[in-house]
Amino acid sequence: MPSKSGALLVSLAAALSVTGAERRTDPTFLRRSLREAKEVLSDVTTATCRYRPLFGEGDPDASAPRGIARFGELTLSPGGASAVVAYEREEQVYVVLEGEGSVRYGDTTHPVRAGDFLYLPPTVRHGLVASEEKSCRAIVMGFRIPSKLALEAPPALLIANIGDVPKQTVGSHPSSTLYQLLMGSVSSQRDRLAAARVLTSLFIMEFLPSGTNAPHHHDREEEIYFVLSGQGQMVAGGGLDGIEGRHPAQAGDAYFFRLNCTVGFYAGDAAGRERARILAVRSLYPFP
Repeated sequence: MPSKSGALLVSLAAALSVTGAERRTDPTFLRRSLREAKEVLSDVTTATCRYRPLFGEGDPDASAPRGIARFGELTLSPGGASAVVAYEREEQVYVVLEGEGSVRYGDTTHPVRAGDFLYLPPTVRHGLVASEEKSCRAIVMGFRIPSKLALEAPPALLIANIGDVPKQTVGSHPSSTLYQLLMGSVSSQRDRLAAARVLTSLFIMEFLPSGTNAPHHHDREEEIYFVLSGQGQMVAGGGLDGIEGRHPAQAGDAYFFRLNCTVGFYAGDAAGRERARILAVRSLYPFP
């Protein structure tokens, strides 16, 4: 028979084991891929509209992003339509990747085509419809609006096309990466659309062969990278030098980066391949 002290140590070890098993640490980054993402039912899905979550709503680690409510792929069959929705305190952005159709914005309807990106503010009812001839595929992003921010919907739909946004170098980033600055906050002076309250920057990066945007981090923003084309190495996490965490990445791969997580990308040599292009979005962390 064990002594009282031995029994106490066994009980303590068991308690610590349970506590350790229950404790969960937020991931520094999340890695997802459209090749593996499963379709789920959501408030926008219908018989002709499917949704595959990558981050946020519908994802097993939905609680990891704090300001990002959702990020995923919406696919509509030809002639299909999503459900019409509105969110009390969530702003959304749609980026149309393929096809064409129309978007409902309040009581109005507007045509959309591949390459369009649009801002959908809180409280405004909206939905996507595919043309009768083609299916439509779009990336859907949602960002939680803190209660302290007043809600102001623009009087008309804010929409533009990626093809109309010039490519340029940006700040201290290497010249081997060209940026298309698509959308920023309402105070933005550099982006094609100055629209958002929580989203701070929506942009596309195009990498020259073996190019990079130089690993870095953000201490006030969460960020998502979604690979549109090409391949390379995604930098996520970091070692002693901050850039050791490299992961093979190709079209359809997506990464969520927590605050202060090292983030970056190194493109392949692109010999006989498409240039690497990444759709990226940054948004404010909901600090108290």
